[in-house]
Amino acid sequence: MKRAIVGCLAFFCLIANAISAETAEITQSDSVTLLLQNASGRSATSLNGQWTYIIDPYENGYYNHRYEPHANGYFKNAKMSSPSELLEYNFETADKISVPGDWNTQKDHLYLYEGTVWYNKNFTFSKRSDQRYFLYFGAVNYKAIVDVNGQKVGEHEGGFTSFNFDVTAFLKSGDNFVTVKVDNRRERDQVPTVNTDWWNYGGITRSVSIVSVPQAYLADYQIQLSPNNNQTIEGKVVVAGALTQSSEVTVTIAELGVKETIKLNNQANATFAINARPKLWSPESPVLYDVEISYNGETIRDRIGFRSIKTNGENIELNGKSIFLKGISIHEESPLTSGRAWSEEDARTLLQWAKELGCNFVRLAHYPHNEHMLRMADEMGLLVWSEIPVYWTVLFNNNAVYKKAEQQLAEMIHRDINRASIVMWSMANETPSSDARLTFITNLINHARELDNTRLITAAMDTHSTTKNGILIDDPLANAVDVIGINSYCGWYVSEASKCSDLRWESKYQKPIIMSELGAGALQGLHGATNERWTEEFQESVYLHNLAMVDNISALRGLSPWILKDFRSPRRPLNNIQDFWNRKGLVSEKGIKKKAWYVLRDYYKTK
Repeated sequence: MKRAIVGCLAFFCLIANAISAETAEITQSDSVTLLLQNASGRSATSLNGQWTYIIDPYENGYYNHRYEPHANGYFKNAKMSSPSELLEYNFETADKISVPGDWNTQKDHLYLYEGTVWYNKNFTFSKRSDQRYFLYFGAVNYKAIVDVNGQKVGEHEGGFTSFNFDVTAFLKSGDNFVTVKVDNRRERDQVPTVNTDWWNYGGITRSVSIVSVPQAYLADYQIQLSPNNNQTIEGKVVVAGALTQSSEVTVTIAELGVKETIKLNNQANATFAINARPKLWSPESPVLYDVEISYNGETIRDRIGFRSIKTNGENIELNGKSIFLKGISIHEESPLTSGRAWSEEDARTLLQWAKELGCNFVRLAHYPHNEHMLRMADEMGLLVWSEIPVYWTVLFNNNAVYKKAEQQLAEMIHRDINRASIVMWSMANETPSSDARLTFITNLINHARELDNTRLITAAMDTHSTTKNGILIDDPLANAVDVIGINSYCGWYVSEASKCSDLRWESKYQKPIIMSELGAGALQGLHGATNERWTEEFQESVYLHNLAMVDNISALRGLSPWILKDFRSPRRPLNNIQDFWNRKGLVSEKGIKKKAWYVLRDYYKTK
């Protein structure tokens, strides 16, 4: 039975309800909850560049030796008022570090450090009385407490999603400073939890800016193709702040001859449906339109593509046509320098490698990647699987942990709701089957559909049973998703590569399947026999036999082997081979292609 992913605006109902109660005086709690849509498309002052930092493993920046609040805590950025004053820190003479960036690969002594580091940035600012100002962070890993001019403006938990605080009341014209307490310690009740297979990069890992908006401003919008009519563009716009007499929002798409003026309702939002004939976005033709949304003298510009995504039995249909997803998994590891990827150049290089491989699809694992990756995928015509880090053994029976996962899910969807490239939201990766896990992830799925039911829902699973005919997919979570993701490492963690080709897979769910992970490790430049582990020939053999295996899966509609590029992992200490790198990449950390790269490229040429 054909299942259409019909469009709805529940996401904006939730946002509008939160915003409608807002008055001219925003409280601190309000400022934390209202994430600006398309911060990069607004007037902003960048705070990127050199910051000073102080390492604080004992948390002395907040507390004294009696564990009482410190009168001159680091967040005060205090200066000596007399030669006799005792002050045991000084940001002005502290070491410097680049933002955005992780501390692990910038400073040798912080390579394995997990704990608190205080960041400080001094800057001058010209403040206008007719503007509001939001301090916007692309991401901070993992917990951030933010102070402006010595006053706390908010805190955020979660290392891969954007957040902002209204700092209008805290900024002043002239000299200002921002202090951020960054803590990347792993804890059991976090998302992700203590054990992962990627590097726990600490720091302010994405861009920081002060975004200025009018007192009444465009807070949010969603603009997309109607899932029921490819000649209709639907959307909603949400306004926040001290509302003016102006009650109209204008949406302009000049290339389509669209200029629509929409009246706001008494909840300060507006919905619309516009007749248009957009060329549909696809990997072959990634058409993006310049869209302008205007209100109260503010105009936000975005580039948006229009496409539909549905499932039909065991097929995935893009714009009404069945598509095979030729993919690769990617970690947010810089291809150009060391450490966490964050720049537009990083995104272009990583996604260009995927295009050279023959991909039309990428799995961005295992957390929301930086916004450059999604905007670049829009431009380059790459379909995207975007994921939250509900990874391995999070505490599925802990309601507080669920709330953290739900928050990260909402922040991921909110930021990227207008990106045509994203066709799947992924709820989890390799989570062990249990009743608590099923309830936890099913609740996330239901919440995702409330926020955005125009995309497909998936999760990467590894629960299989062995039968006389081969392998049976029997994870109960498969009932809840639209697309079944399967991780399988035949020839690496289980069995021998030569035995993989003849494996038969069975599924009772009548849904499309993506082989979301397969692969093997190899040290680039190490050669030997096909049965000699860590050689390029071993990895090549695993790929050859696994690609023969996936051709036996009748419901297979895509794959995203593990992984594009070698990435750092503290789980991988083998001297002279791994050296704290996961070697499953098709490209080495130096950008050199391995033999398996060409195997997968040639396979995709046949699809």
